Amino acid sequence: MASSDLQNSDLKQLAEQLQSGQLTLDDFLANLAVGTESDHADIATARMANVSLDLDRASRCGFPEVVYGEGKSAETIAEIFDRMVAEGIDAFATRVDVEKAKLLTAKFPAARYNEVARTLRLPLNETVRPENAFGRVAVVTAGTSDMPVAEEARETAAWTGAEVTLVQDVGVAGPHRLPERLAELRDADAVVVVAGMEGALPSVAGGYLACPVIGVPTSVGYGANLGGISALLSMLNSCAANVAVVNIDAGFKGGYMAGLIAKQAAAGRAGKCD
Repeated sequence: MASSDLQNSDLKQLAEQLQSGQLTLDDFLANLAVGTESDHADIATARMANVSLDLDRASRCGFPEVVYGEGKSAETIAEIFDRMVAEGIDAFATRVDVEKAKLLTAKFPAARYNEVARTLRLPLNETVRPENAFGRVAVVTAGTSDMPVAEEARETAAWTGAEVTLVQDVGVAGPHRLPERLAELRDADAVVVVAGMEGALPSVAGGYLACPVIGVPTSVGYGANLGGISALLSMLNSCAANVAVVNIDAGFKGGYMAGLIAKQAAAGRAGKCD
């Protein structure tokens, strides 16, 4: 964005919103003022009726902005996706329920909805990404009940461009199961381990692997699990030095962090790290 001018598309959209009554005159003028402040001159923001979409996030943070679907209407998500498509951004939304997904996939036939993960993705850039350019991620689940969170992590890591391996149902109640699957994990740049109950699996995995292990506690468990707090505290108290932990049921955060790690690792292998 130029230091003193809004982008033409932004200005046109603001004018249309003012004309249709979506923006008051005061809001229109406030948006113009923000758009012309020199402090924000290098950050492109698409301002819609009730959304300010960060168009520069990929250049600053590695990946584009992600839409948190819970609490947003299908119409709002569609408006955001329309703008992301216009900007050539691979659109991705989390926590999208089935009813919203039906409306959105009708509007965007190329969109992929994962009902288990509750994620919706409208891929644009897959064909231009070199194979494995963004590294390797593995997602591991303790039990089948953890799959919704694990699938959110898997979909997120895949959206970052990583090659993703899913290893299911290897919890510590059957301690022989994880060692049997280690060959699928050893080449990963980061491993996301999703577990409820007592949350012990990330520590066990960390003892076998020479890469960052991202523990994702889930709310799966009986009463003393306290909605995932027990698993969270267990993971935070892990004695495995390579285990870090995200919030309860935060599959998106685990997958995103793993994707960032994998991207940097792939750049290092290619000799492209700063």
